[in-house]
Amino acid sequence: MRLFLLTSLTMIAFAANSVLNRMALASGSIDAASFGTIRLIAGAVMLGGLCIALRGGLRLGGAGRAIGVLALLVYIYGFSAAYTALDAGLGALILFGVVQITMFAGGLVAGEATPTRRWTGAALAFAGLTWLLWPGAGPQVSVLHGLSMAAAGVGWGLYSLAGRRETDALQATAANFILAAPLGLVVGFALPAGASGTHAGTEGIALAILSGAVTSGLGYALWYRVLPGLDSAVAAVAQLTVPVIAVAGGMIFLGESMGLQTLLASALVLGGVAVSVLRLRG
Repeated sequence: MRLFLLTSLTMIAFAANSVLNRMALASGSIDAASFGTIRLIAGAVMLGGLCIALRGGLRLGGAGRAIGVLALLVYIYGFSAAYTALDAGLGALILFGVVQITMFAGGLVAGEATPTRRWTGAALAFAGLTWLLWPGAGPQVSVLHGLSMAAAGVGWGLYSLAGRRETDALQATAANFILAAPLGLVVGFALPAGASGTHAGTEGIALAILSGAVTSGLGYALWYRVLPGLDSAVAAVAQLTVPVIAVAGGMIFLGESMGLQTLLASALVLGGVAVSVLRLRG
């Protein structure tokens, strides 16, 4: 029961990142680049503090560190840019689907054995994402913002693939955030500010810090703690709940809704991912 509760709390934290980001940007209290930068810095401070407290220090080196840092930057800023227009649940769905497809492609490149169910699942998920993003063919999704979230999904997928080689996931994640934070300041200034320009009100800053320090920093740390107790298939299926929780959060806190086409396309994406990660037992 304790493991179930901790896993559920972690999935809520992951989904909350979408809700908090969309809440901040929809209210106009902060611009996307500033939100991403503050989230990155807050996450770096929290994760760094956790490493000092739990590991006795920080280790910033390691194989694949450059890939991890660059992929994290793509994820953070693509995620924030997308939520200037996408609903919380829809954004989480696109992100999650692209992450799974990216990791599937990474497995192919690495020469991993690929059973038929993974090909089938990836094809279904890709079809659902195409339906979501195709202009005029499915739900009304801004192609630019949809592609921004897709880029974030590729970034997080590559980040996850790079992390497979790490022996201490908490130290590796802290190092990636800490090294990415100063680069994020440069990226944040370089990115277009949008129609309303660069701005950061009290509410937007608070939500960015909450997202970075709590639902990202503590959320990731909690996930690493529960992972050893979960079967890999159970861990994968648990993450299927993230878009669903994000949809519910968007409806409750942001008054969002989903049409029939969006629900059908979402079911196609989640169904494809489920087929890919589940092992059917006879």
